[in-house]
Amino acid sequence: MTTSPEQDGEVAARQAVMALCAEAGRDALEAAVAALGAPVAEDLRPAETGLVMATGRIGGDGRPFNLGEVSVTRAAIRLDGGRIGFAYHLGRDRRKARLAAILDALWQDPARRGRVEAALAPATAQSESARRQAARRTAATRVDFLTLARGED
Repeated sequence: MTTSPEQDGEVAARQAVMALCAEAGRDALEAAVAALGAPVAEDLRPAETGLVMATGRIGGDGRPFNLGEVSVTRAAIRLDGGRIGFAYHLGRDRRKARLAAILDALWQDPARRGRVEAALAPATAQSESARRQAARRTAATRVDFLTLARGED
């Protein structure tokens, strides 16, 4: 099955919004949903927490290994208009997962998409700020190695 570039762009945009909701704190999501009028949502799958095995890669060959289990919470809701929203995030905050699922469902409606993105703008700014701060902290520990001639050669 092939998709058009327009569909690919929409999928990527939805993934970006879902990633933002997973990164954002519960307070930011509550503010966004409140700004959108707190729509009525029915639970298709009540928010639940489970464990997922996290894998990592190390060494020159990059073979995967089991790093350990992490808590993941998921939720699925349906809005009055029939749109279905899903959310997954690391951690055990069930309310956050439900809020993220509501925002996902709202974003899927082209008429509401702009308002959802505007309501998530503070969360976007906060996420970008945290990313820049982490990059600055990482850059402060960077070591530039260079080779010096010892004069014996």
